[in-house]
Amino acid sequence: MLEDEEQEYFRKADELLELNDFPSDEERSLFLENVYREADGKELKIACSQSCSRLMERLILLSTVEQKKKLFEKFAGNLSHLVQHRFASHCCEMLFVQSAPVVTTELTADSKKKKIEGEEEEESASMESLFLQTLDELEGQMTFLLTDRFASHTLRVLLVILSGRPLEKASTRSLLQSKKKEKIGVANVGTTPTELSLTKRAVPESFQFAVEKIISDTVATMDTSFIRVLATHPTGNPTLQLLLELELTNANTKKGANADQRTIISALLPDDVGEESSSSSIFINGIMYDAIGSRLLETICAFAPGKLFKQIYKSRFKDRIAALARNEISSYVVIKVLNRLSKEDLEEAVEQIYPQIQGLVQRSRTVILKTLLERCYARRAKSSVVKLTEAIAEAYGSDPSTLLLKMACVDDINSLITATAPLPISEDEEKPNTQSQMPKTSPQQTHGSLLAQAMLSMPGAPLNLLQASLLTLSPEALLALALYTPTSHILQSALVSPSATPSQTDLTFRRKIISTLLFSSSEATQEPVLVLSLSNPGTHLLDALLTSTSSASSNALFTLTERIALTLTHHEAELRESWTGRIVWRNWLLDLFKRRRGEWVNKIKALAAEKSQAQPQQAPVEDVDLESTATKPSSKKKKKKNKNKDGKKEAAPLEPTTKKSAIQLAREKFAAKKLAGGTGVNQSKLGKAKGQGTGANQVVFRMKE
Repeated sequence: MLEDEEQEYFRKADELLELNDFPSDEERSLFLENVYREADGKELKIACSQSCSRLMERLILLSTVEQKKKLFEKFAGNLSHLVQHRFASHCCEMLFVQSAPVVTTELTADSKKKKIEGEEEEESASMESLFLQTLDELEGQMTFLLTDRFASHTLRVLLVILSGRPLEKASTRSLLQSKKKEKIGVANVGTTPTELSLTKRAVPESFQFAVEKIISDTVATMDTSFIRVLATHPTGNPTLQLLLELELTNANTKKGANADQRTIISALLPDDVGEESSSSSIFINGIMYDAIGSRLLETICAFAPGKLFKQIYKSRFKDRIAALARNEISSYVVIKVLNRLSKEDLEEAVEQIYPQIQGLVQRSRTVILKTLLERCYARRAKSSVVKLTEAIAEAYGSDPSTLLLKMACVDDINSLITATAPLPISEDEEKPNTQSQMPKTSPQQTHGSLLAQAMLSMPGAPLNLLQASLLTLSPEALLALALYTPTSHILQSALVSPSATPSQTDLTFRRKIISTLLFSSSEATQEPVLVLSLSNPGTHLLDALLTSTSSASSNALFTLTERIALTLTHHEAELRESWTGRIVWRNWLLDLFKRRRGEWVNKIKALAAEKSQAQPQQAPVEDVDLESTATKPSSKKKKKKNKNKDGKKEAAPLEPTTKKSAIQLAREKFAAKKLAGGTGVNQSKLGKAKGQGTGANQVVFRMKE
């Protein structure tokens, strides 16, 4: 235990680091060195202290590579105890996560050159070897750590790091830590995810061997009954999921290497799944409706080899997929199954689920409908897309004026209009006007919004259905939806054309919806453009307006962009006084708009063209066939991409494009050159626009940094 004086010192040091109010980075580095000097020999006590463990996490966040390596050495020999400790386990997780990118950087040539130049660096151990020493220390205890309340989280962190999986993706974060976990940070230190944390990292071959050894050792020390108990164990299930996914996605497993070796999947499903009385069949039926076990079944359905998946689908899902889709728990397993079905199997599934759509809508189970639509669209099952769209429209009442509101679970649009309306100026200073409280977002609203966004991205019946519904809404209702977070995303999707070359109908729709939203309300206390600029959801909508109306394919709408910019300049004072208003002013380049209108036009169009190239329009593209990749070598993946499960080539796209004439190609080439650069002065000015983000979030991140 730490002495009282030591605890007080480290507590104050933690407060100073949290505030991060140092005159310079050099001052902070000196302070960190002093803290490390005081903590020398007391690292384990600090990590295990309830009041000081946060200091250790913040120290790790700000530490250099050498300081992190020294912490590894200090923790060595006690890791088995630390990972099981309530507070020290979080320090271990922080150390592992912050050290993971170092392993990748040490693999690069630049890092090797630095090691050759510096004798001191040659003496220090590599981060790779420190991780391997950690695994050596924990060897033989993996089975016990699987079900430990705290160590299981640390074990999952190690497995993710060893496999090279992204550390900052939402799916990975939910796997690594609980939603209740306290977020430890340092003020004014950028927490924006880096490229190394968002993408799959390069890891040494020794890490892959380590993962294989952990899996083989774990399976060897557990019998089938214990592994199946883990499937429904609240603590053991997430780690078992990760181990199973790593096993099924391992290249050696796909190629049939070590086929005689016992695996997790063979322990879970040892016999024929197709037989009703088999233990595998009984196991699958047992976890299908279990809140915890069904998550393991999702992993099996998502990553199982093609042959095994087909057996599971034909025996457990094919004839009862409609009943499973109705259930709150098993419906998520069905979603994983639908993502792997061929066009023919999808059409059969639609026929079975079709009578249940009314009930699914009433229960707000729209995730399954969204998945069905997306997969049918990706597989070019046009008739199924139309059939599903008609059924969804009928389930929501077929009335265009209420269809979108019902889909987004907005029960009372008048209440939402009142809650989002700007406050009128109060004549009595002692009794200012109070605004109604914004309704709290529900999961049903989020799921309904995602369904609407998916339909707006599909040209044809789904897009036409929602566009017709949007056009029936009043200006007040549209503005309220634009200011409410779940429905704001729907309007953002509606403003972006789902195809690279929008039709005249699409251009007409966007012109109408923008005019209705921004320029048709003459009795409003504030102009809608200003109201949007002063709200967080509204700024995202204005960003969508800026890029969607300025692209080369939407030149007919650019007059609306100029009109919005002109309106914004009339409210310069209000915008500069608001945080979100300043974001809008910067994103729309309104200083340039006021001074040099022609240069502003060129820059805005160049930014829109740059963004459209970075984010290509959505098209029905086949996902990688998991069945083929699970059974064939990686060299043949490219040949399989355009084939369905039966090996047949996919049908033509929903809306085949006609071949462009020579004059059309010439016009497009000329327009692209004009937008991309121009000549002389304009070209140099446009070059400065590169790298400037147009989204509100991008500006916010820069301000934080």
